[in-house]
Amino acid sequence: MKSTTAAAWAAPTALMATLLLAGCNLAGSNKSAGGGAREGATAHRDPLEVQVSDTFRAQLRTGDPEWAEVATSLNVPGRVEADETRLARAGSPVAGRIAELMAVQGQSVRRGQVLATLNSTELSEGQFGFLKAQSQAQLAQRAAARARQLVEAGVISVAELQRREADYAQASAEFTTWHERLRVLGMSEEAAEALEKTRRINSLSQVVANIDGVVLERNVTPGQVVQPADTLFLIADLSRVWLVADVPEQAAGQMAVGKALEADVPALPGRTLRGRLSFVSATVNPETRTIRVRMDLPNPDLLYKPAMLANIQLRGRPERKQVIPAAAVVREGNQDHVFVQTASGSFLLRPVSLGEEFMEKRVLAGGLKTGEKFVLDNAFHLNNERKRASLHGE
Repeated sequence: MKSTTAAAWAAPTALMATLLLAGCNLAGSNKSAGGGAREGATAHRDPLEVQVSDTFRAQLRTGDPEWAEVATSLNVPGRVEADETRLARAGSPVAGRIAELMAVQGQSVRRGQVLATLNSTELSEGQFGFLKAQSQAQLAQRAAARARQLVEAGVISVAELQRREADYAQASAEFTTWHERLRVLGMSEEAAEALEKTRRINSLSQVVANIDGVVLERNVTPGQVVQPADTLFLIADLSRVWLVADVPEQAAGQMAVGKALEADVPALPGRTLRGRLSFVSATVNPETRTIRVRMDLPNPDLLYKPAMLANIQLRGRPERKQVIPAAAVVREGNQDHVFVQTASGSFLLRPVSLGEEFMEKRVLAGGLKTGEKFVLDNAFHLNNERKRASLHGE
């Protein structure tokens, strides 16, 4: 009975000891695993931080932000326009119907060159009046001369001579008036003299260029009836043009005559234009909320043509600012970052506030503390290494 009871107690005791031992081993195993996991989390708990090998580290340079004289700039689209002080509108001095056109848009023309001809009854009537006044003046002149002879012979009175001389003076004035009217109707002095000699009426009037330049617009077609107020051709002297931009009204305080600018015209690559503003509008366009600015651009070879597009950079007054290399900047999540070196030797991706770029540098507006070192170059490759390590849980 005793031995049976002892055996019965021995089996449960051994089983309990086995379970306790297994529990201890399991707990130890879990503790060990848990400790390892925590150690790994401590090393790589921040996905923005990256450790690199000594070989990789040798390819990285670290440093501090630099101080530089930076001129703030404003980039705006621009365009080439004709100089409005060098525009001329060519039209007909008389009403009439276009008979022939001799110039097209884009054509270079010389001052006095005939651009079009038209038939004009107004010109015909003016020439007829001129010839009639000429005949009357000549007749009155002969009558006055005859009267002088008759007065000397005692045939007529002095009063009659005075009357005929007055008629001659009036006829001469009328002739002068008609002569001036022909000039207003567009006839040259040479043409008027030829009409006076030949007495042949010519109803053809000419539209001529009044400056040397290029035809920007032709607003007429053959057979069209035109009036003196119509602009038939718009001619521009393009030896000097305007480079024009519309600047947001928020930047109005930065605009002033003499402000430096740089520009390039994509249609003419490899040419950088440098100059200064020659005009700043005193008013704001109420529809676009912009102000007009421009630069005078010499154009002796006519390379810059009206309506060409341009990229304009307006530079401000130089200021002393902190700058960092553009190669140090990483664009991540629509935000600029740099890699800051930590005390442990790792690199931490840090968001920063940056300004404009110039000469392969960026203006630093904020994000770095005094004394912090950051990676100067190869930041792109370092960021790829950070992403790779984060992806593999390293």
